Amino acid sequence: MSAFVKACELSELEEDTPKRVELDGTPVSLVKTEGEVFAIYDICSHANVSLSEGEVEDCQIECWLHGSAFDLRTGKPSGLPATRPVPVYPVKIEGGSVLVDVNASLTQES
Repeated sequence: MSAFVKACELSELEEDTPKRVELDGTPVSLVKTEGEVFAIYDICSHANVSLSEGEVEDCQIECWLHGSAFDLRTGKPSGLPATRPVPVYPVKIEGGSVLVDVNASLTQES
């Protein structure tokens, strides 16, 4: 069952600038980049820090503490020290609103 909830207005998102929101008790980082909006769990799988405080480049968000980067499409880390992916969530845009379903992770464990 789909459980999309409003995260913010699309106009609130700046290109390549993460925005932290909390949806149903889940911390989420929203990122508008490369013409799409992505939703990724906001806590680094290596260190318990907010990914939304990091930088975005090449459809990846970098953890500011140790430099691990996570693919915004898959949640998979691109290098050490992180070895575990973080959840990514389905996003849809309706009437200028960004909707996210935090109950339906798109992340695949490898």
